[in-house]
Formats: sequence, structure tokens, C-alpha cells
Amino acid sequence: MKQNALLVRLRNGEPLRGSEQLLLIIQLSIPAILAQITEVVMEYIDSSMVGSLGASASASIGLVASSTWLFGGLLRALCTGFTVQTAQYIGAGQEERARSIRHQGFVVCLSFSLVLALVGAALSGPLPGLLGGGADIRADATGYFRIFALSAPVIELTAFAAGMLQCSGNMVLPSALEILMCALDVVFNAFFIFPAGHFFPGAPGMGLGVPGAALGTVCAEVVTGAILLICLLFFSPILKIRKGEDRRLHARDLKNAARIALPVGLEQAIQSGAQIVSTTIVSPLGTVAIAANSLAVTAEALCYMPGYGIQTAASTMIGQSIGAGRMDLVRRLSVLTTAFGMAVQTLSGIILYREAGLMMATLSVDTAVQALGTRVLRIEAFAEPWFAASIVAGGCFRGAGDTLVPSILGLVSMWAVRLPLAALLTGSMGLSGVWLAMCIELHFRGVLFLIRLAGKKWMGKGVLNK
Repeated sequence: MKQNALLVRLRNGEPLRGSEQLLLIIQLSIPAILAQITEVVMEYIDSSMVGSLGASASASIGLVASSTWLFGGLLRALCTGFTVQTAQYIGAGQEERARSIRHQGFVVCLSFSLVLALVGAALSGPLPGLLGGGADIRADATGYFRIFALSAPVIELTAFAAGMLQCSGNMVLPSALEILMCALDVVFNAFFIFPAGHFFPGAPGMGLGVPGAALGTVCAEVVTGAILLICLLFFSPILKIRKGEDRRLHARDLKNAARIALPVGLEQAIQSGAQIVSTTIVSPLGTVAIAANSLAVTAEALCYMPGYGIQTAASTMIGQSIGAGRMDLVRRLSVLTTAFGMAVQTLSGIILYREAGLMMATLSVDTAVQALGTRVLRIEAFAEPWFAASIVAGGCFRGAGDTLVPSILGLVSMWAVRLPLAALLTGSMGLSGVWLAMCIELHFRGVLFLIRLAGKKWMGKGVLNK
């Protein structure tokens, strides 16, 4: 696995011209953007396949979507505690310490995911009823969430291996495997969701319906996760296993991981809690509104997921820059990367507004769902640049190990702006009110993060001297 030449120069203290800084951003961002877009395409595949079964099938997944985001967010938050440290140690040239962090992260993340899988499985039965779902969608919602919850170790180790490779500067391999996972997801979904002979005579199929969508995704993740782990542990130039190196758990490293991951995890928990509250606001609006809300979220993801790809690149660049003591680059790279992300999502917002109807038509055969989803997506299109500001600036903060204040800003924005506005506007505007509240809140959050980025306090949160 070849290392990025510009990252090597950054770690070695060599100067990087402005054009080279922009090139580094593009080199690291493009593969990560493609990986995120592929992930959204996979969600499109799931949603369109399930959507072909009708509005009730889509609503059953939409009902528990906020809960799956919560679990997934907690799993990925823990990975952050170790990938940030790894990036900074690599930047500092302390590669053996980076490998120690990799080993500790593997043990802790696997243990945590096993516990979370058991908790999720136990909650899967009563959860749809607690979220206000109707009797007609509860069984499918329970089956979908139970399979998702039990797959937590697979999700965690896949995210961990991808994150470790990315923070070492290898963006291409995780991106390529995301594409493979998308292709596998199509195959496995077709097998598990639909009955035999659905596509052509003699075609195999299990006919599991909605739970089959979760099972198909899990199988795709098992294959790609195994490949990622093998590449990380045996072929990564920096992070592969070496004989005789330290494999103990160290209190200092675990403390640093907790300091970074806990605010992110708390943010994910409370924001997902807010999404769950939002789901309870949407649920009384009926099956069409639940389905339209869920599918519109999936459609919008195609526009904001590039921001998360750039966020990944930002975390790697800022983490390694801080580790290498290149404070001269931290400011310039953070501003350039955030501006790049806002430009990309401005373009995607324009596309979202123009093609909202087409996006919804690919996800549902129900015309009422299509019409309502198109309406709310066009509201959300205006928020994309500001959403990008919070996403990418947040990646810069994470790379520096600064997670507490950004998490607080996100929580204040969600609970003080979005939810009160949603509750206020839903009565008169229905689902459009929920999405208008979201649009206003994302503008507000973007401004808060840009103000934070303009300061200097976030740049002094590195782990090397903690």
C-alpha cells in the first residue's frame, strides 16, 4: 500500500505550497467522497427495494431509522477516540505508539460492540411501540432493528478498520471496498428480500421482506469488513502487526480515547434522541408522512455525504499536522478544507432542488409519498452549504482532538432550535414544518461552527502531551 507523498512531506516538516495543500485536500477527499456516496447509493438500493413492497414497508424502516442512527453513531464515536490518536502519533513519527493505539482500539471497540448488540436485541421488541408505530408496521420494524443490532460487532470492526487505514492516509482502499460492499448489497438484498423467481424463473430468493434488507446489508459488511481488517493488520505499511510490540492496555491512552470519544458519543446519543423525538412528532402524521420523511432523509444523504467524506480527509490532515507540529498548516488546511466542503455542497444543494422529484420517484412507487418527499427536499436544499460548514469544520476539530465544545454547540443547536421549531410548525405545516425547522437549525449550526473555526483554542487539544 503506497503512502501519500504529500502527507509524507507534511510529516517530514517539508514546506507545502498553496497549490500542493489544495492538491492534498483533493487527493484525500475524492476517495472518501466516493466512499460516502457509495454508502448512500447502498441506502438507495435498500430503500428502493423495500419501497417496491409499499409505503408500509418503507415506514417500518423509517420508524426505527433514528434508533439505528443512534447505535451506529455510538459505534463510530468510539472509533474516533482511537483514530484521532493514531493520526497524531503517525504525524509525530511515533509509529510504534500508533500501532499500540490500533491494538488497544481493536480490543475496546470489539468489547463495546458486543455489549451494544445485546442491548439492541433486547430493545428490538418494544421499540416500535414506544416510537408510536402502528400495529401494521411493528413486526417488520422489530425484525429489521433486531438484525441491525446483532450486527453491531460487524459494523464496529468495519468502521474501525476503515478509520485506521484512513487516518494513516490510505483513503483509496476503504473507498474501493465501499464500492464492493454496494455491489454485494444488491446481490444479497435481492436474495433475502424477494421470494424465489421474483426477477426471473429459477432465481433464488428467501422472501423475508423488510428484515431481509437488514440481513443483506449485514452479509455485505461481513465480506468487506473482513478484507479491511486483513489489510489493516497484515498489509498496512504503518499499522500492520509487528512481533514483539506492546499489546497492553494503557490507562493514558484509554483516558485520551475517552476524552475524545465521550463528547462525540454523547452528542450522537442526544442528537439521535432528538431524532427519536422528531420521529414521535412525525408519527402521528400517518404512514405516508413517516415513509416520505424516511425516504427524503435517504435522498438528502446523497447531497451531504460528500461533506462527510471531506470531513474524514480533514481529520487525517489536521491530526497528522498537529502530530508533526505543523501548526503553520493547521490553520490554512482547516480553512481551505471547510471552504472546499461548502462549495461541493452548494453544488449538491442545487442538484437536490432540481432533481428532488426524480430522487423520490426512484425510492417509492407511492405517488403521495413522492409528492410530499419532493416538497420537503426542496426546503432542505437551501441548508446544504451551512450543513457542510458544520460537518467539515467538525472534522478539523476532531483531528485536533477538540470534541467537547463542538458537541455542545451541536446539542444546543438541535435542542434549542430544531425541536422547538418543529413542534411549533408541525401543527400548521405538517411534515414541511419539521423540515423547515431542520433547514433553519442547520444554518444556525453552520454559523456557530465557523465562529469556532475562526478562533485558535481548538488547535491546542492534541493528545501527545496529555
